[in-house]
Amino acid sequence: MSVKTPSINKVSRLTLSAMMIALATALAVVCEFIPVLHLPFGGGFTIASMLPIVLVSYLFGLRWGFFSSAVYSLIQILFSIARGGSLVALFTPNSDDFMGYSAAVWILILDYLVAYTVLGIGGIFRKKIKNKTAALVLGVVVALSLRYLVHIVSGYIFYGAWAEWFFGQEGLFLGEKILTSVHGKALAWLYSTVYNGLYMIPEIVITALGAVAVARIPMIRRIAEKNIDQQK
Repeated sequence: MSVKTPSINKVSRLTLSAMMIALATALAVVCEFIPVLHLPFGGGFTIASMLPIVLVSYLFGLRWGFFSSAVYSLIQILFSIARGGSLVALFTPNSDDFMGYSAAVWILILDYLVAYTVLGIGGIFRKKIKNKTAALVLGVVVALSLRYLVHIVSGYIFYGAWAEWFFGQEGLFLGEKILTSVHGKALAWLYSTVYNGLYMIPEIVITALGAVAVARIPMIRRIAEKNIDQQK
């Protein structure tokens, strides 16, 4: 017996997108309470919390994807404020993290608004690659790699001065060698790449593995194929 492919109208897309945003937010919140996911120098990765956002773009296209990821970026800002995270410290004059209001605004723009909104590009391969699993996995890799790149740029601009401190930590692999061979701007770029890579690379790997499993769910396949056919 054949299974009828579900018809997806605008209301259904909006509803499913809202559900994916809620799921992504819930996963991010849960991961905040799992100590093993947090890194010793700050930051941490999640258990594929961004996959639902990429999935919206994969299912419904880039327009819906960027809309959903932009909404998600605003939720991340509100969540950080609610838990009194580093974002609040950036706007607090007597905080050790305070670098001025201009810097705080730019960090908010880059590390939140831009870094999360770029996840909307995750559906870029939905019409270009016939293998739907490969299309979603590659979309995940591209989307999260772009987020990683945004964090690298932000880290270089605003936190590059911490490079010598970071690589000077006792026991850090190749830290001493790096300090003797890399200097100035190159050291700041390397620091930002390594530091942000500590959580973004595991995030990319975990999310890509999750995408392999999700792309094989029959309902996900049918919705994606139906929407691609409708948009041709």
